[in-house]
Amino acid sequence: MKYLSLLTFLLLSTSLTAQVKSNHGNKFEQLENILPDPTPYRGVDGAPGPEYWQQRCDYKIDCTLDVDDQRLHGVETITYHNDSPHKLGYLWLQLDENQHVGHNDMHHFNGSNMEEVMDERALYMMEQWKDLTQYGHNIEAITDESGKPLDYVINQTMMKVNLPKKLLPGEDFSFNVKWNYKLVNRIKGPWGRGGYEYFEKDDNYIFTISQWYPRLCVYSDVTGWQNKQFTGRGEFALTFGDFEVKMTLPDDYVVGSTGECQNYEQLLTKAQFDRWKKAQTAGAPVEIVTLDEAVKNEKSRHSKKQKTWHYKAENVRDFAWGASRKFVWDAMPHFNENGQKAMCMSYYGKEAYPIYSRYSTRAVAHTLKTYSQYSIPYPYPIAISVEADNGMEYPMICFNFGRAEEDGTYTEGNKLGAIGVIIHEVGHNYFPMIINSDERQWSWMDEGLNTFIQTLAQAEFDNNWNLRRGPAPTIVPYMKSNPDELEPIMTNSDNIVEFGMNAYAKPAAGLTILRETIMGRELFDAAFKEYCQRWAFKHPSPADFFRTMEDASGVDLDWFWRGWFYEIEPVDISLDSIAWLKVDMENNPKPKEIVNTNKVEKPFQDISKIRNRESGMQFSVEADPDLVDFYTTYRPWETADSVQKTTTVMYDEVFSKKEKQDKFGNKNYYELRFSNKGGMVMPIILEWTFADGTTEIERIPAEIWRKDENKVTKVFVKDKQVKSLRLDPFRETADIDEKNNTKPIPAKPTLFQVYEKSKEEEVKNPMQRAKIKP
Repeated sequence: MKYLSLLTFLLLSTSLTAQVKSNHGNKFEQLENILPDPTPYRGVDGAPGPEYWQQRCDYKIDCTLDVDDQRLHGVETITYHNDSPHKLGYLWLQLDENQHVGHNDMHHFNGSNMEEVMDERALYMMEQWKDLTQYGHNIEAITDESGKPLDYVINQTMMKVNLPKKLLPGEDFSFNVKWNYKLVNRIKGPWGRGGYEYFEKDDNYIFTISQWYPRLCVYSDVTGWQNKQFTGRGEFALTFGDFEVKMTLPDDYVVGSTGECQNYEQLLTKAQFDRWKKAQTAGAPVEIVTLDEAVKNEKSRHSKKQKTWHYKAENVRDFAWGASRKFVWDAMPHFNENGQKAMCMSYYGKEAYPIYSRYSTRAVAHTLKTYSQYSIPYPYPIAISVEADNGMEYPMICFNFGRAEEDGTYTEGNKLGAIGVIIHEVGHNYFPMIINSDERQWSWMDEGLNTFIQTLAQAEFDNNWNLRRGPAPTIVPYMKSNPDELEPIMTNSDNIVEFGMNAYAKPAAGLTILRETIMGRELFDAAFKEYCQRWAFKHPSPADFFRTMEDASGVDLDWFWRGWFYEIEPVDISLDSIAWLKVDMENNPKPKEIVNTNKVEKPFQDISKIRNRESGMQFSVEADPDLVDFYTTYRPWETADSVQKTTTVMYDEVFSKKEKQDKFGNKNYYELRFSNKGGMVMPIILEWTFADGTTEIERIPAEIWRKDENKVTKVFVKDKQVKSLRLDPFRETADIDEKNNTKPIPAKPTLFQVYEKSKEEEVKNPMQRAKIKP
């Protein structure tokens, strides 16, 4: 019996739950309960607040590259500026090369499985960590300015340096770090963003030196210390500062780097330095180191002489460089809208010469031009593309791919692939190198925004470019996936399964939909530029982006952020039915009676009104004695009687046949019923094709779903007969099922009658007349 009662209770609960489910839902409710509260540091409008602060860190680094042992030695002086309102007892530094230490967590926290057929690399990766014994930062010494050792603790890829005393707000602290590490073979393993590639045929290397020096973590008002471990996925959160870097290596190496070189005249031959000066005003790339010189250089017997390249960079969040005997180097200038010059440059081996000599530096200049239109004028003096058979970005320099076949030929796909990755990686100068978001937390804030602007730059390069990401249809295959395989964009970087889709493609598609379909280009572009201007050289959070886009456009986008960024539901709007109606030209409506039988509740007086009277309260309107008597004699528990209410609808004024013909003869009424099968609300976009062959595009904003998120009916009035109708004709909403985007138009219209004016005569229940006592 207890079991039966429990079962009955559960069934009843389920039934009640189903009954109280609302068609309204919460898709159009505001995000205040999700977004962090505004603070004096970050405003409700998405802009930096009046008390916004951020830290700063300057570096002086001397390093030596041992090309034979593939080892980098360095010593750096770090000056940390505490511009926060807090007292700091320690500093956290990132040791990203410790990513390659085998006992660290990142080599053990991913699952693995066996297949019937396995390749050798997959098997090796299951135990690669056992071989990772010679890599990672070796910290030789950490001392203060006077040379006194400082206490420190290394926790995998993070190092905490304990300060001798609290660092107060407004104070600086300088200290020294001496270190070295073994570079990884980033092509054959153990892989990585930085390291070297070895060319066996000519016994040469291309070194890409990145994430190479111990560097400060971000300390901010959002996360405090961002000391989340580097696992190779979520990239970097870094502090702006000035760099002075000296790199010593064999004198037959050519270096390209973040910043401006201070000693080209001492490093280059007279002919090369003359070419460098010529390139400052050239209209096309000038080879500073020519192909012939590069080929001759890579055949040299590896000089034992050393030379030091000296660079400075101001207000950057990071520093990287590349070096090789193989490099051809070309350059040309780009001038931003303020007239500021940036030297666009490329470094590449002979393997990439057929593509890079034609397109790389031009693609760099094109990227600066187009990205500046949508964000801010490019502020740095240098922008470099290095061909290194990979893709990775740093301030003023990036590493890309783009090699031709051995005979020098290449396909159109090879060419566009190279140009695309150059645009993408150079574009990262803006996101996150300048608009400096926290990559460790939110990959989409740099990869997604950058991929979106990349598509605009590619379209301006070639409007027929077949884009893999950005346009709404490109995200449809992912959004069709089983819901168990989908993740919100607002997922921490390290936890994303489909990283390319979730961090790059879906955010880019969402921003395209905002620009082209929801906001329009003018409003979107102005708001996006406002975000870039507000947060240039600062640390924005997702809420700052969401709030700025709304604040600067005047468009409520909370429904979009909720659905596209915080949830996983796809777009699938179904056109369920089409009714075609026309006015009946022959017949007018006749008077009719409507009889309703209702259960009419007897009037009652609520407890507050009764107590108001009993307390002797003086009312502005004199009480009706009959009503007072009614209130004192009424018994709310008495049962109400059933009564009839008869309404006669009289059509006093109807149209003549001619009047109807003049007013309604050409009117076609189409009643459309839609259902939201996917869950994500979107605007309804219709393409009407008329019997005369003309077409019309009609756009209904997404707010049409605000009162019922599941279904909606709307009537459209057309002066011409419709031949066919299609939903989302340009495939701009990422609708995952286009089969339900159309329905046949009825062959004949349904007729309905029309009148001009009417009146109603009612016989009401006497019990409802206020002065009649029950």
